[in-house]
Amino acid sequence: MKRQLIAAVGVAAMVVGLAACGSDSKKSDDKGGSSSTSAASSPDKYKGKTLKVWTMSGTAPKGWTDSVKTEFETAYPGSKVEFATQEWGGIGAKVTAALSEGSVDVLEVGNTQTAGYAASGGLLDITKDKSALGGDDWAANQNESAILDGKQYAAPWYVTNRVVAYNKDLWAKAGLTDTPKTLDEFYTDLDKLKATAGVADPIYMPGQEWYVYFGLLTSEGGKIAKKDGDKWAGGLSSPEAQKAFETYKKLQSYSVTGPKDKDEATPQQKDVFGKGDVGAMIGLGWELPKEEVLPASKVGFFPLPGKTADKASGVFLGGSNLAIAAQSKNTDMAKDFLKIALNDKNESMFAASGSIPNKAKLNSQIKGDFAVAAQKAAAVGAITPNTPNWASVEDNPNPIKEFLTAALTGDPVAAAKKADDEIAKRLNQKQ
Repeated sequence: MKRQLIAAVGVAAMVVGLAACGSDSKKSDDKGGSSSTSAASSPDKYKGKTLKVWTMSGTAPKGWTDSVKTEFETAYPGSKVEFATQEWGGIGAKVTAALSEGSVDVLEVGNTQTAGYAASGGLLDITKDKSALGGDDWAANQNESAILDGKQYAAPWYVTNRVVAYNKDLWAKAGLTDTPKTLDEFYTDLDKLKATAGVADPIYMPGQEWYVYFGLLTSEGGKIAKKDGDKWAGGLSSPEAQKAFETYKKLQSYSVTGPKDKDEATPQQKDVFGKGDVGAMIGLGWELPKEEVLPASKVGFFPLPGKTADKASGVFLGGSNLAIAAQSKNTDMAKDFLKIALNDKNESMFAASGSIPNKAKLNSQIKGDFAVAAQKAAAVGAITPNTPNWASVEDNPNPIKEFLTAALTGDPVAAAKKADDEIAKRLNQKQ
């Protein structure tokens, strides 16, 4: 599910293209109708109108598009919903143009992209519509990415996160009959794997697995960066961050072959895990080896444990939101579309397909061993700092990755200070 980790791409470029159009977002629409989400009494109020909706490739679960389209067009006879599937590559520039031109009405945006599009004036403020859209039930840690400066600019759609995937055959060979419930139990299991013949790596975890570190930092109550007045400050020098690094360092020490200066994509960790001599890895569903390389029946899952058995370690929540273009000429229609797109029936399709829906009450419908494990950690998950400039932090060279390598091989305190300075510099740059 690679789509869910795409960070804000090209957000800075949107500012010039969209700033001028943001002031028009309060206009009336649908031939003078108000911007309220309350439906008019006539079901044919959208007769002859077409709503243009963009979703990203591989996102919507099977049957979702047809279900939403049929439900909407049945509720509003004579209306039409036109879906278009977009690719992640180069999406920033394409969305920027579409928002400026008003050529899209509703669109999927990555949860780390939303703040950038909102700040540039591209997304409609739907704060007053939140309750009508079902927002009173939205998971708070998912909804955080849809809010900027206290205003609601999108609706959370779904998320996923990383879990521990383990090789069942190697665990059985090491005499492990159950999955760990605490970090200390996990360390004990990794020690047993390390002592088992034929195990090249108890866990494969390269040094720059910054998403894993992000989750551990979340567990300690820390943040990558915090707003201090009207300025951002890096958070890697905090006591919470240092505690998180100690846990990260211990986990990474069990990775015999994991390079300290590479991330999970260099080489692809699914290829390393797929060799069959690695006890575990921490990753997303799409990062698993293909069935013909390592059969699914030989792979089990559990959330990375926390310090105590009652709570898993924190995770980064990657996913998407649904937003309405500020320049849409069909904003009332778009709001009624969101009501249907986000209702329990359609949202539960994400649960059934292995993602985590935006409402906790639908979690019981989650299917698949990976998704069940992911959901246990999602409750303590978080997103990256909600700022339009966040994409610049993930740009290479990523200061968080550089911090991890430097801290693993040298002085963690000095490495944290250097990274904090760079994070603050990037987050505080003017758009």
